Amino acid sequence: MTTAAIRERLYDYIRVADDKKITAIYNLLEDQLIPVVDWSEDKEFVAELNERVKRWEDGIDSLVSFEEVKAEIEKLDKERLKNAAK
Repeated sequence: MTTAAIRERLYDYIRVADDKKITAIYNLLEDQLIPVVDWSEDKEFVAELNERVKRWEDGIDSLVSFEEVKAEIEKLDKERLKNAAK
């Protein structure tokens, strides 16, 4: 059965299911239901991003590349494993 067919059968089932079954289905899936948030509409978040970019452009803050972060994590992980082996 295709995903589209399964989706259609679920829609049909939910339309006619009693309250108890709807509640059970919801409780089963509740942890996986993620609200969709459009970050670009969050004025406070956008202002924070703009402030960070401005601080970087003005030379107040510096950036760390992904490669630098990854290298540091790998270094710390090796140290942790070395210490755990002692």
